[in-house]
Amino acid sequence: MVSRHSLSAAVILPEDAAQAVLVGRVWSKAVDGPCPVLLRDGRLLDLTTIAATVSFLFEQDRLVDRLKSATGLADLGSLDDFLSGKAGELLAPIDLQAIKAAGVTFADSMLERVIEEQAKGDSSRAREIRERLAPVLGDSLRGLVAGSEQAAKVKALLQDMNLWSQYLEVGIGPDAEIFTKSQPMSSVGCGDTVGIHPISQWNNPEPEVVLAVRSDGTILGATLGNDVNLRDVEGRSALLLGKAKDNNASCSIGPFIRLFDENFTIDDLRKVRVTLLVKGEDGFEMNGESPMEAISRSPENLVSQLRNRNHQYPDGAVLFLGTMFAPVKDRRGVGQGFTHEVGDRVEISTPKLGRLVNWVDRCDACPEWTFGVGALMRNLAKRGLL
Repeated sequence: MVSRHSLSAAVILPEDAAQAVLVGRVWSKAVDGPCPVLLRDGRLLDLTTIAATVSFLFEQDRLVDRLKSATGLADLGSLDDFLSGKAGELLAPIDLQAIKAAGVTFADSMLERVIEEQAKGDSSRAREIRERLAPVLGDSLRGLVAGSEQAAKVKALLQDMNLWSQYLEVGIGPDAEIFTKSQPMSSVGCGDTVGIHPISQWNNPEPEVVLAVRSDGTILGATLGNDVNLRDVEGRSALLLGKAKDNNASCSIGPFIRLFDENFTIDDLRKVRVTLLVKGEDGFEMNGESPMEAISRSPENLVSQLRNRNHQYPDGAVLFLGTMFAPVKDRRGVGQGFTHEVGDRVEISTPKLGRLVNWVDRCDACPEWTFGVGALMRNLAKRGLL
């Protein structure tokens, strides 16, 4: 499948791409299959001689050193050749990894989850509830460290005020919400369409930092993600989380995973500000920003709750860290808040990770997901890579 919309390397790459170790994945027309790739000087170099999958690649010892010194890698073409569809397609930069997400990790989005719950998925009630709750909850939640003694005191106070919620429990309590966002191999990449379930009339993009995690729990690097969300569906019942989150083309990751090295560390990641831009065919435009410094749990804490002695991921995992930005700008009418329209262009960006760009359509209009783990194994076997 070739992306319907073309982009250029200059638009999607990090500002310091020449100093970055960027791993991605493409569908190469030359080999008729998917390949893990290393971006070097604007060219995509085939990594299948080192590892046939990104999952296996990330299990290699001293990976960054090995990639920096690698020679003799086949040149599959320029990034622009893949973005235009000439040489193939840029895919999501993962394959066999579990796709997980942490929910309710920022104060502002925490408040919006409570509003959804109170509104029972009815967007027309959101404004009134926000005006009532924001002055009370907003100041109480901002700056709290989840699971801390102060958080426990705020919990007791809100319970006394009859304002406690299941979303506040996972937002500031000791146990994080970790859920399955999508299935291995199902995420779309930069340039593809993202899907909104046709039953939803109140939905939004969720711009997030996504961690790449090795099977032993080591955090290797990061990328960007869109945890597409159906506010009306989840708002009706938290038990509908799977229906709200895991739909055809509802998960986007990319453009590349930037591995940690001397030029980009996890401490640098803590300081990034993720920006969101939505442009509609109707002329609507919306901007937002999510500073990672406002997160209520550290990336390391979230990964420790994802992968531990009670839960393992032998093929590795990626973990969405949550979004601070919950859009409320009116679109369809006063008090209705934001919702997507077909044709929206969504840009999620930060200078150190680049720009993830997608266009919005209905799930049932997006190409069906057909290339799963079985298809990957058959393709690799046919190419002599197993």
